[in-house]
Amino acid sequence: MTEPSLRITLVTETYPSEINGVANTLGRLSEGLRARGHYVEIVRPRQTADESSRVDDHVLLCRGWPLPGYPGLQWGQASMHKLLRRWRRARPDVLYIATEGPLGLSALRAARRLKIAVVSGFHTNFQQYTRDYGLGLLTRVLTGYLRWFHNRTQLTLVPSATLRHSLERRGFERLALLSRGVDSQLFHPARRSEALRDRWGLAPDDIALIHVGRLAPEKNLGLLKHSLDTLQLHHPLQRLRLVIVGDGPQRAQLQQQIPEAIFCGAKRGEELAVHYASGDIFLFPSLSETFGNVVLEALASGLGVVAYDEAAAGQHIRHGHNGALAMPGDEEAFIDAAGWLLEDGETLRRIRLNARQHASRQGWATIIEQFEAQLRGACQAAAQRMGSFGLKPGSSTLPG
Repeated sequence: MTEPSLRITLVTETYPSEINGVANTLGRLSEGLRARGHYVEIVRPRQTADESSRVDDHVLLCRGWPLPGYPGLQWGQASMHKLLRRWRRARPDVLYIATEGPLGLSALRAARRLKIAVVSGFHTNFQQYTRDYGLGLLTRVLTGYLRWFHNRTQLTLVPSATLRHSLERRGFERLALLSRGVDSQLFHPARRSEALRDRWGLAPDDIALIHVGRLAPEKNLGLLKHSLDTLQLHHPLQRLRLVIVGDGPQRAQLQQQIPEAIFCGAKRGEELAVHYASGDIFLFPSLSETFGNVVLEALASGLGVVAYDEAAAGQHIRHGHNGALAMPGDEEAFIDAAGWLLEDGETLRRIRLNARQHASRQGWATIIEQFEAQLRGACQAAAQRMGSFGLKPGSSTLPG
């Protein structure tokens, strides 16, 4: 028997065409759910691009404030009464709240008042970012708020087992794993461009050390310069070039610190895929990721990935087989791992082949099917709970 389609609302501060891992993930999930026959409504702050393009009927725009340190992103304002009016007219079966700011909080409060099932996602380590931005005193307060927020939803989805264990130790309840996929047709070694490498000043046998991501304090990017300097010292016969793809508040500082690096700015789509594939070794020094979509993109592009053993890297890389790992925070081990890939051309070739082979099996279809099942399970649990009280959906007398 075919199960009925769902009316699903995704609440988020970020969404395509913005460039970040959360926006990319939510875009993939919403597209996949629609392809499976569900109605998907998006609730988000207004973006700059909305001023010059038509917004679909299934998108509800809210006011927002600029997010400090994240130019172009909006922090959604509380919109509880607006959401109540909309959802009383067209009630969702289930909400997925991806961000925990004022917009997400107002959506949670409105859903609890209307007895709508709520699933949340833990996409960003905001409580860890406070230390990177000099706000360490707020870490405990923010962790407490995030725990309070997520524990008031029926289920919290996390992208990696390491994050799940970390949150469980901090008192987060009802956690379930929802990993991430990669478009292995878009991110493919065949997109390698010798013309682009030539513009980077690289001969065929030279090595492009590439990094892709947001250039921000929480990404531990100071390790890029340390890695480059040490690798050049220990491998004087190997010509190395550091290529940085991305943008963010730390770009100007990095350009001063590493003037010899090539800064490409933010890229997307096929242009991004070409940049990945034109590299050789992917350096990913971040310690703040909940997942790290760029790791899978780099693996799919056939790069030798060097990363810390956590989040996506810990989940998808087997050290010495399809990449190289270091214990989290051990900078010397991180640089040694990159050096190991440079020692022998055949080793690097084998690692890159294995990386591509592994990533080609990590598609989005299975992830979306799992997400659908998790949302449907939350709906069924909410219906059973209301039924045990003899209530119908929309009743406001069920205890919260």
